Parts: sequence; C-alpha cells; structure tokens
Amino acid sequence: MVDAFGKAGIEGRMKLAKLDFLLRYPDRFTTLVELRAPGIAAGENPWLTGAIEQRMIRYRYGPWDPAYYGLLGALIGKGLITTRQRGSVATYAVTPAGHQLTKALAATDSWESVRERARLLHRHFNLTGTSLKDLIYETFPDIVNADWGTHL
Repeated sequence: MVDAFGKAGIEGRMKLAKLDFLLRYPDRFTTLVELRAPGIAAGENPWLTGAIEQRMIRYRYGPWDPAYYGLLGALIGKGLITTRQRGSVATYAVTPAGHQLTKALAATDSWESVRERARLLHRHFNLTGTSLKDLIYETFPDIVNADWGTHL
C-alpha cells in the first residue's frame, strides 16, 4: 500500500493504520467510498474468502494492529521501505527495491484487487491521520463505542 502513495509516502503511523483498516475491512471501505465519492466503484473485495485474516483492535486513536512495529521494522530492515522523521512523526516511503517487489506482486492476479484498492485509497483518502480517524469515528460509531483492546 505504501507504494501507491508514491515518493511522498505515508505520513505517520496513525494514517498508515487507518488506511490499513480500510484495506482490511472492505465493507467499511465501501461505505466510506459511497459517502466521499458517490458513483465511484469500490472495486472487488481483495480478500477472496471474505474473512479478515488478522483483526485489528480498538485503541486510543481507533483501529490498530500491534504487529505494525514488527512489520515496519522488518520492511525497513529488508530495505523495502524507508522512514523520514520530522519531529515525532515518521513518514514511510517505498525504496526502489520495495517498488520493484510491489510491481512484481501487483502484476499477479491474486494481488491485482489489492493494488486497485490501494490506488483508490490514495485517490480518495489521502488525508491526515487525524482526519481519517475522525472520518472513521463519525461514520462508524460502533468503533468509538468499542472498549479498548476489543477486536474489530
């Protein structure tokens, strides 16, 4: 998904988490696309089984996955993404090696719908992390009302 945001990358873990939430939860994504861009097709569900492999939890700023720290560290360690730090906010951008891998994956049938979903995220949801959190909270009160640590 980071590759879909080009050289500018994705600013902040909060934004990354909210975009990941919309990628993982196709029904929520479809609802928000209908609200923000009426008439735009949300595309196919990228998850063939319809099941969410690893559910996110409700955390302080909305949907979160504790695996982000390890996953981001692994991607950085393998040279697939890089970070730029400005104050307390890290921006995650794909490296040339990461772009090549993303391009190879995107060319496969099984990743085509994920690539398309990531492009739609960039086109219609390239907001700040806080704006995405607010949009999710306004649209899905069940997330706001969930107890911290509850699986979504």
